[in-house]
Amino acid sequence: MQSEDPFDAARARLRTALQRLEAAVDARLQRPEDPVDVAEEVQRQTADRGRLARELDAALARGERLEQANREVSRRLVDAMERVRAVRDQHK
Repeated sequence: MQSEDPFDAARARLRTALQRLEAAVDARLQRPEDPVDVAEEVQRQTADRGRLARELDAALARGERLEQANREVSRRLVDAMERVRAVRDQHK
């Protein structure tokens, strides 16, 4: 079983956070709230945003490392194939 793509996971978490934010806005429009409750919700949303930003940064960094590793593996495979061809051509 393949592990979940970190970008897809980050997008899903962001989508969930946005849905929660929309639900909170809808709820706020339905009823007046105590200013303290609003401030607490803003703090929660700010914390969620910060956490999601850190997770996205980590996923992007991991993606970059994987891309670099992929390029290195590709370069090594090409080098190995060229060596095999050179040996094969010497023994024809």
